[in-house]
Amino acid sequence: MKNEMWKAYARGMAAAMNSGSVVIPAGLLRAYRGIGLSDTEMMLLVQLLMFRQLEQIDFPTPEQLAERLGITVSAAHQLIGRLLKEGLLAIDEQLDPVTGVHSECYNWDGWILRSAEWMSDNAKQSLNHVRPDRQAREESDADLPAADLFTVFEQEFGRPLSPMECETISGWLDEDRYPDELIRFALKEAVFAGKLHFRYIDRILIEWSRNRVTNTDEAKVHTRKFRTGRKGASSSFDRQFEREKE
Repeated sequence: MKNEMWKAYARGMAAAMNSGSVVIPAGLLRAYRGIGLSDTEMMLLVQLLMFRQLEQIDFPTPEQLAERLGITVSAAHQLIGRLLKEGLLAIDEQLDPVTGVHSECYNWDGWILRSAEWMSDNAKQSLNHVRPDRQAREESDADLPAADLFTVFEQEFGRPLSPMECETISGWLDEDRYPDELIRFALKEAVFAGKLHFRYIDRILIEWSRNRVTNTDEAKVHTRKFRTGRKGASSSFDRQFEREKE
């Protein structure tokens, strides 16, 4: 049962990362070293993504890739060969139903699936190392590493996250630099308020940032004041969220 759950998690992550977004899914950037890719190999795969998504070129030549990467054509051939051998890259044949012309295209499903499996294994190992004597769920969530933050959100929402939602969480971590524990606590606040929406959680984080809240202890103090001493402000906060949602 547990193995099936982790396989489903991996498939969900693979589907999210294969959504066709021009933005590179954060999971691929997190996992590439874990699955044995070098920086140059990763950049080659990124260039394949860019060729298809921005230039509609499904099968760029080694010469084109070599020029983009600043390497020799021979080196590009070697990189492609290794990726094909490792199953991270494949070459598919396709037939244009209108013209009847055969063509080839690169298929990187192996890269995406391998990355998703690596992230799934990482999340599984993180859960297995949780101390068995934890009594409070809040402490348990706060002690889990950032790599498992996506799983915590999926558990609360009761469904796999969309690519946009995954990017939102990544943005909180990488761009806004919100501490992992603070994001988890904001999620709990949204659950407590009965408003399990990403925009509501984002507004909580913005509110804390404006008030220079940097950790869960400060957030708890701020939240208690917000609930007990500023009922009107709390109501205004919720009304503003409802207006934005409409």
